[in-house]
Amino acid sequence: MAAPLSNIRVLDMSRVLAGPWAGQLLGDYGADVVKVERPGSGDDTRQWGPPWLAGDGGGESAYFLSTNRNKRSLTVNIATAGGQRVIRDLAGEADVLIENYKVGTLARYGLGYEQLLAQNPRLVFCSISAFGQSGSRAYEPGYDAMMQASAGLMSITGPAGDSSEGPQKVGVAIADIMAGMYATTAVLAALNAREVTGKGQHIDVPLYDSQVAWLANQNMNFLIGGEAPARLGTAHPNLVPYQAFPTSDGDLMLAVGNDRQFADSVQCLGRPDLATDERYASNDKRIANRATLVKELADTFATHTTAYWLARLSDYGVPAGPINDIEEVLTNSHAAERDLVRAMKNSAGDEVPTVSNPVDFSVTPVCYDKAPPLLGEHTEEVLREWLGYSDETIAGLRDSSSI
Repeated sequence: MAAPLSNIRVLDMSRVLAGPWAGQLLGDYGADVVKVERPGSGDDTRQWGPPWLAGDGGGESAYFLSTNRNKRSLTVNIATAGGQRVIRDLAGEADVLIENYKVGTLARYGLGYEQLLAQNPRLVFCSISAFGQSGSRAYEPGYDAMMQASAGLMSITGPAGDSSEGPQKVGVAIADIMAGMYATTAVLAALNAREVTGKGQHIDVPLYDSQVAWLANQNMNFLIGGEAPARLGTAHPNLVPYQAFPTSDGDLMLAVGNDRQFADSVQCLGRPDLATDERYASNDKRIANRATLVKELADTFATHTTAYWLARLSDYGVPAGPINDIEEVLTNSHAAERDLVRAMKNSAGDEVPTVSNPVDFSVTPVCYDKAPPLLGEHTEEVLREWLGYSDETIAGLRDSSSI
């Protein structure tokens, strides 16, 4: 059966990560995603290596490959009249347009949401920016790291507050990725609304607001408790014990979510007395006495290996896991069982590894049809297929450096 979005055309005018992540997700769900890139250089991340697919600077960068599968690449120079015409024509045939230009840039070329929605009222036009389309900071640029810092994430990430190491950012560009996820859900919601109203709309997705929104319980800890959350390392602000513990040969992550699991965990550790200790009888008391309880547990975990404790904790049904590196995650037996890594071939004949979309539909499958494209490899194909451009029209666009 066809994929869920096989009837949807997406014009992906974004670059780097947040917008391309949204475009890739829509492509995974079957949409025909056309990635618009600058002639000659393309998406900035094509140059963000090493590592490279073919090694020694050859082929695509790993970064670019991570977020651009299931797309076709078309090059357009929007600074030219011919390029602007191409975008207007493509937008007239598209269901969705995703862009992350600085606020006002596309409007200066006659390609802003007001102009394109007037031409195609059914268009869902999604803008991803640093601080949103309105407000005093709308025209400021922004990258993921500064969003993690300024929108609160780094204040709760890293060793506990008294450590000299200070705040840290997450090891992937999570502010970008989450903005892309919010953009994807918003696009799907707008497409559903269009089924009712017959009209598209403009969507404004700021990185900053997205970063603030998904701080989740930490936001509410402040709004309800009145104190700004602090860094706790691997520990949890609302649950104890819920953190990493050193063992005799490494570390493990313990994730106790309720009083029953706490009783089971200390029974497993050979310390049933801790379950009946009044200081630790309930989660709120364990939070109040976090330091003493953690020391008791740490001393016990240090007496045996990680494998020993994980086996015992599993026998007792206590949530716990190893702290795996990415090599282990992508090459272990579970990765094989779940097909977490798949191979795709691009048009140059190179085998491109890709990490699977985590969603598994029972009827409408996720697509793995197109490896991340070479720069501009589908330009003529898309212009003919979407717009019916003739050979002469395409040649004229090339002569004027519009594509």
